[in-house]
Amino acid sequence: MFRLWAKIFKDNHLVKDTVIEDSRQDTRTHKVFHALDEVCYQFDLGKPIWLDSTVTEFKRHAKAKFRQDNFIEQIDFDYLEIQVIEED
Repeated sequence: MFRLWAKIFKDNHLVKDTVIEDSRQDTRTHKVFHALDEVCYQFDLGKPIWLDSTVTEFKRHAKAKFRQDNFIEQIDFDYLEIQVIEED
């Protein structure tokens, strides 16, 4: 089972969170992208752009923060954080 925890923070407070589970037989990368798509759908967000710094952070810690620079449209929170909490 693959699980990804997504959290939205504003002013150092957790505003929303969700956990996405994926039990498909797929690559880790595809599971992460699919889970992020589901998070954006649930939170009614545009899909963020993976900047080089975001990719590096995710590879190193299995955790990434998407700030205003990662989004095309204006966001009303400080950042979206995703974290892999369980892997197959």
